[in-house]
Amino acid sequence: MMSTDAIAAVAANDDPKQDPAPVEQLSAETPITGPLAPFSPHGPTHVRSVCLRILTVLALVFALQWAQKFLIPLVFGIFIAYTLNPLVVWLERIRVPRVFGTCLVMAALVLGLGQVGYSLRGEFQSIMERLPAAAHQLSRAIVNAKNQGGQASTIQKMQAAASEIENAAGQATGVKPDSKRQPPAVVAAAPFQLSEWIWTGSMGAMIFIGQAAMVTFLVFFLLLSGDTFKRKLVKLTGPSLSSKKIAVSILLEINTSIQSYMFMLLVTNALLAVMMWIVFRWIGLENAGAWALAGGFLHIIPYFGPLLIAVATGITAFMQFDSFYMMLLVAASTLVIATLVGTFVTTWMTGRIAKMNAAAVFIVLLFWGWLWGVWGLLLGIPIIVIVKVIAKRVDGLHAVAELLSD
Repeated sequence: MMSTDAIAAVAANDDPKQDPAPVEQLSAETPITGPLAPFSPHGPTHVRSVCLRILTVLALVFALQWAQKFLIPLVFGIFIAYTLNPLVVWLERIRVPRVFGTCLVMAALVLGLGQVGYSLRGEFQSIMERLPAAAHQLSRAIVNAKNQGGQASTIQKMQAAASEIENAAGQATGVKPDSKRQPPAVVAAAPFQLSEWIWTGSMGAMIFIGQAAMVTFLVFFLLLSGDTFKRKLVKLTGPSLSSKKIAVSILLEINTSIQSYMFMLLVTNALLAVMMWIVFRWIGLENAGAWALAGGFLHIIPYFGPLLIAVATGITAFMQFDSFYMMLLVAASTLVIATLVGTFVTTWMTGRIAKMNAAAVFIVLLFWGWLWGVWGLLLGIPIIVIVKVIAKRVDGLHAVAELLSD
């Protein structure tokens, strides 16, 4: 028979009020920590935010590369429309209707480009016809320079050193190098098909003409629409007056920055082309007008454009004068002119317009060149100017604006 104290102890243990918590309640409500803790989809907010941003950036880069055939003409047409819009606005101020003003500006642009191309067509055709002879002459000059003086070239010295090392290794291991080693089988190259080359070139020319026509019509309709798209973008920002003010300020700053940047490119590249034409005529380089025009166009590409035109004009000078001295003179003259214009004019105007640091500009060029090739090098700087303007006005993108600013 149980005592009173034992019965009281059993009753106390059976009382649910005295029980701290059942085992099931502890396992359900008490969080499990340590290496056995299960994965929770509701993790730290900043980690999920960073992951989402990284995935968004990767998706955006993939979309830009996938749609480049559509985006490149579109962006190019928008920038040209931004450049020509002040002329149409000026014609409107002198009581010329926008339709007639747009037609006049586009007709002047097309006729001007056609006249320049027609006047320089002979020089460009001469350059293209001399390309095979230039390659043969340059390779022969390099071979002659290697063999001059009877001294072995660096590659020949390296080959001789490799043979000596192979002989020494064979003597150390007791294995004689196989002097009668069979040469690798030579695979005969496919014969050159002239018809295929002509077909490929014709298709490339047709694609370029089609894209140029699309850009021309796009510029025409953008100039004709005026501020219609800007007003629609402001309406899409929402009913809030503050958001509309921010959208208007962003559009105005983008408009000013792009127009100023394109005007700067026009002035600096025209100045560089004129200076190159004067120097090439003074040296006596053939097709000076065509090379000056190509130099002015390639100078749009920062850093890489002047190097390309220097190499091209240097090879042309060597073909014409058959002298390394003249090749170096022409290439150095091109680089000096590009450096003067780029240092004193372009840098000053870009600093006042874009206010971006040189490292950011170079990284932007590398990125857009990898993404869109040559067209990316041409359009990269205007695109990043727009990105900087937007990032400066949006709260979540201030870090991007700070990285791009000088």
